Amino acid sequence: MPLLDQYLGAPGATSFPARRFARQERGESTCLIAWPDGRPVGHAETRRIGCDAPAVRAARPGCPEIGGLGVRPEELRSRGIGTAPVRAAEDLARQRGITAVGIGVARDNPRAAALYARPGYEPLTDHLDRWSYEDVDGVPHACVDPCTFLTRELR
Repeated sequence: MPLLDQYLGAPGATSFPARRFARQERGESTCLIAWPDGRPVGHAETRRIGCDAPAVRAARPGCPEIGGLGVRPEELRSRGIGTAPVRAAEDLARQRGITAVGIGVARDNPRAAALYARPGYEPLTDHLDRWSYEDVDGVPHACVDPCTFLTRELR
């Protein structure tokens, strides 16, 4: 966990990797980490419970969500590091007999949308992604991002 916090975490009362691993411990998700050259640089999480947004749950009930995809530092982007956890998440879904997965993309992030379109993710519905965090002083912050939920049928 210290390496994940150092390279992928954000300062706060409860670190980003720690929140993900807590969900994994509860059986709600699987954390996926890319470790080239002995350090974590890419990450994603597959939430078996699906997206929290009511619009997504109504449009595609039970669809697992690949979320929190990221690569740090930025100069490592566009090298396939972000694609690897998405493929791993899809493989995990296939192993569980799941026929489709989804991923949310912020509407102001065309680069990520292009990444997801290449393997065949298609728009399902727009929604608001609501999330929160505590800063280093313990002050909670609520965030809302306009997103599009994309899905891909697995073969």
